[in-house]
Amino acid sequence: MDEHLLEIKKQIREWIRLDYIVPEDIPDIELYMDQVTTFMDKHLQNNKRNDEDKTLTKTMINNYTKNRLLPPPEKKRYSKEHIIILIYIYYLKNVISISDIQTLLNPMIERFFDNDGKSKEKRTLYDIYSSIFELEKSEYFNIESSIIKAVGITDKKFPKDEDEYLNKMAFIYLLSYDIYSKKRLIEKLIDELAGTEEKDKKKQEEVKTKKNEADKNKT
Repeated sequence: MDEHLLEIKKQIREWIRLDYIVPEDIPDIELYMDQVTTFMDKHLQNNKRNDEDKTLTKTMINNYTKNRLLPPPEKKRYSKEHIIILIYIYYLKNVISISDIQTLLNPMIERFFDNDGKSKEKRTLYDIYSSIFELEKSEYFNIESSIIKAVGITDKKFPKDEDEYLNKMAFIYLLSYDIYSKKRLIEKLIDELAGTEEKDKKKQEEVKTKKNEADKNKT
């Protein structure tokens, strides 16, 4: 690998490096809202584009609760499960709409969010977060490789030493095309998920109706 490509690879690694929250860092104790915003900012502040950008604010948290993206706190205190949902929202809101986030996360909240420890599911929200975190770590190198490949394709068509603007413009377009294609795929998968959830609800309603009718007949 030539010196130029090595320098580009080093630069790209720096640009795409993200702060993240390892599962073990999520507090086991319940937090008040100020503590939640402080925790998120401490662990994710380097993801900001500008210093004045906010990682998470009280207003954001309140809006997520009002929009039923986040279950309400217990006595103004947020559990480990609240933090996990907030982490998902933090990343997803940069890619998909709030309504799509609702479609994606609501089944997870209904199945796995459990403040009382009475969930019948074998997995917990923490288990799921830990597994997804491992997947994301391994995916980083695939992302890096695809970006390096896009650099090579761009440099062949628009050499940087000939026209730096066209080189950057073409590179940005390739990245945007990749992101847009994946975003469309995400939206299609969420639409399918929404359709599945709707079918499941109808089935549940039908079962409930039949049960009610059977109970009436007994009486």
